[in-house]
Amino acid sequence: MLRESQVPSKEFLDLFGPGPISIARAPGRVNLIGDHTDYNGGYVLPAAIDREVRIAFRPADDARVEIAALDFSEKAASDLKSLDAASVPAWARYPMGVASILQKEGHVLRGMRMALRSNVPIGAGLSSSAAVEAASALAFCHAAKLRIAPEELARICQRAENEFVGMRCGIMDQFVSLLGKSGCALFIDCQTLQHALAPLDDSKAQMVICDTRVKRELTRSPYNQRREECEKALAIIRQHLPSAATYHDLNVTLFKAQEHHLPDLLLKRARHVVTENGRVLHAVKVLRAGDLIAFGALMDASHASLRDDFEVSCPELDLLVDVAGRSPGVYGSRMTGAGFGGCTVTLVAPRNAADFAQEAAAEFKAQFGREPAVHMLKASDGATVESAKP
Repeated sequence: MLRESQVPSKEFLDLFGPGPISIARAPGRVNLIGDHTDYNGGYVLPAAIDREVRIAFRPADDARVEIAALDFSEKAASDLKSLDAASVPAWARYPMGVASILQKEGHVLRGMRMALRSNVPIGAGLSSSAAVEAASALAFCHAAKLRIAPEELARICQRAENEFVGMRCGIMDQFVSLLGKSGCALFIDCQTLQHALAPLDDSKAQMVICDTRVKRELTRSPYNQRREECEKALAIIRQHLPSAATYHDLNVTLFKAQEHHLPDLLLKRARHVVTENGRVLHAVKVLRAGDLIAFGALMDASHASLRDDFEVSCPELDLLVDVAGRSPGVYGSRMTGAGFGGCTVTLVAPRNAADFAQEAAAEFKAQFGREPAVHMLKASDGATVESAKP
């Protein structure tokens, strides 16, 4: 959580003058298992985290949206009638995109004054962008007195990133930022949007996030290329198995019967998605049974698949996972998020968490000459709006 001194209320008043304001907050997320499955209509198991975006806001009497990014002292402004991604800086496309899609779906918005602050690491794979979208969506809805279900709001936020920002992400990040629950992971069927909680007891398993500090902008990375490869593989499978509308319709047995139709590269991409879906379904069962050893083994297998079949890992991520694999008290470890840099998530017995973090940082620095950022995180509640304290 942001400390009280970090909540952007005072800065908002300095920028936009006195008067009542509200605060919209939305958490980042860590995905425990199920990467590159959401945009393929598959299954994921993320958790909202206790790192968040907070937006102080006030509706305006005009049609302008003015946003201040307090963490890097930048401002952006646009008219609600002429929202255009090219006319605002990259960071402002996330909130402006939400406003654009809300309007495209027929909702009438009010002009806004907004001040944004975040402690979600940017570019680390903890979904700072979705947190900005979710907080912005709640702010726009609150100001315009719109009642939109969080599941629908997640879809709107996803459209904003797809269509306004240009990042072809799935719906997982926005969904868990809006619907996450403290002490739980959130199982999501990304095709039907059915979802259910799974217990994540931090007294038994500490989430340790190791940030490689390898930054990547996903719209310029091979992320979209991976999505296209998955689509090509599915199109070939569908020629021989018309019932396979999405990867949601494939299990390992069905896939193995069709895999000989695929060229090697597309075979690897599709195999990751199919096997990862199976791992997520199994992971929910073992987590509910309290079997952290089995859950950790599934995390390890997920990383191997992301590294070898989907090829979205990097040496920094692989080293951190290797260190986890030989550290006492570790249940499992994997890269998390889209890859090409970012973070690993490791589940470790709380009594061993500090020792693991120290060992991982030391070996990382010895290998790469710099230290990773290490975060001890807990599962958090999803996005909310509240009145700012006077």
